[in-house]
Amino acid sequence: MRKLIMWNLVTLDGMFEGHKSWDLDWHQSIWGPELEQLSIEQLGSADMLLFGRVTYEGMAAYWQAAKGEVADYMNKLPKVVFSRTLDRADWNNTRLIQDNAVEEVLALKRQGAGNLFIFGSAGLCSTFMKHGLIDEYRLAIAPLVMGGGSPLFKQSPDRLKLKLIEARPLGTGGVILRYAPERPTP
Repeated sequence: MRKLIMWNLVTLDGMFEGHKSWDLDWHQSIWGPELEQLSIEQLGSADMLLFGRVTYEGMAAYWQAAKGEVADYMNKLPKVVFSRTLDRADWNNTRLIQDNAVEEVLALKRQGAGNLFIFGSAGLCSTFMKHGLIDEYRLAIAPLVMGGGSPLFKQSPDRLKLKLIEARPLGTGGVILRYAPERPTP
């Protein structure tokens, strides 16, 4: 079964974007050769990319015009956008799913061999977390306190206990953290 992996860059105070939607200029504080190489490795292991509408629109606008190895992967890989408001998805190799996101992801996890990655998309991630669909959380922690913005993890009445898989410092001062959810033993 495929793994669903959440990959996001966040600030030390947990923000994945600034005060406005798609306010991501702070990504440059952590970006460098190490993070670029990790991005290429992750994309090479991916079978498909998943997005909510807002992240999809921002990613499509950026990556369709970008050049380089990361851009090649982003534009080539199959993508799914989950949205009740979009009428169509025009980015290369994108399928639009308007209903039943949880059931669709369960079906996607049973198909193929590579990983499914979800980038950004905090609302969609929250839905998938609530249903126990995320198999791994990968975070690049930027050495920056934003002081406000959009938190990656939305409020929830449920706790999620995680087990550390890896912690890797970057030359930029950031840290890559990988966690797996601790599943109750039967």
